[in-house]
Amino acid sequence: MTRALLLDLDDTLIVEEPAAVAAFAATAAVAAERHPLDPRQLALDARACARELWRGAEVSAFGRSIGISSWEALWCRYEGDDEELRALREWSPGFRRGAWRAALERQGIEDDELATELGERFGEERRARHETFEDAAPVLDALRGDYRLALVTNGASCLQREKFEASGLADRFDAVVVSGDLRSAKPDPAVYAHALAAVGARPGDGVMVGDSLANDVDGPVGAGLRAIWLNRTGEPRPGDREDLVEIVDLHALAGALASLA
Repeated sequence: MTRALLLDLDDTLIVEEPAAVAAFAATAAVAAERHPLDPRQLALDARACARELWRGAEVSAFGRSIGISSWEALWCRYEGDDEELRALREWSPGFRRGAWRAALERQGIEDDELATELGERFGEERRARHETFEDAAPVLDALRGDYRLALVTNGASCLQREKFEASGLADRFDAVVVSGDLRSAKPDPAVYAHALAAVGARPGDGVMVGDSLANDVDGPVGAGLRAIWLNRTGEPRPGDREDLVEIVDLHALAGALASLA
C-alpha cells in the first residue's frame, strides 16, 4: 500500500491572491506618479477590467478551461507550442494593455503609452512577490517519510511550474501534476487519477489538501479520495458539511491525517 498526499499550490503552499493584490497596488502607484488619480481605485478597477476581458474573450476559453485566473493571465508567458498557447501568447500584450487602459479610463484618463507600461509592469511586480507559507516546508519534511507527495494544481504549466520552483519546495515532491499539461482541470476526476498513478497509489489511499472546497475537497471525494480543507482565511464553514475535515494551517495537517486513518 502506498499512501499518497496530494497538495494544491496556490494559497495552500504559496501566497497567491494577496501577492496579486499587492502587485496591482504597486503597479497602480506608478500610474499615480503620472496622473492625479486614486491608486487604490485604479488597482481595483484594473483587476475588474482584467476579469471582464478574460471572461469575454473567445481566445481565452482554453485558459479558463485549465483554471488560469484573470490576474494570472496578466503575467503568464503562455510558453509552449500548442495552438491555444500560441494564440494566447499573441493576444496577451493587448489584453494586458487593455485591462489597464480600461481602468485608467474609469478615472477619465486616456494614456495608451502608460497603459502599455502598466501592463508590463504588473508582471514584474507579481514576479517580485513569490512567497511560500512558513508552515509548508517543515510540514512537508515531517510527512515525507509516511506519504508519497504529489502537487496537483490548476493553471498554465509554465506559470505554475515557475511559481513552484520559486517556492523552494520542488525537491520535496514525488510528482507534479499541472492541469495545463493534461488539458483538464480540477475537479475533473481524471486529474486526481493521474496524480495517484504518478505516485503508484489507489484512490482509497490518497488524501487531497487545499483551500478550494470545489477543487480540493468535493472533487477528490467524488473521485474516491479523502480530503482536508485548508481554511487559512477563516471562511465560514458550510452548515451542511458535518463530515468536512478542516484545518486553519498546515501545522494541523498531521493531526487531521491521523483522524482520517
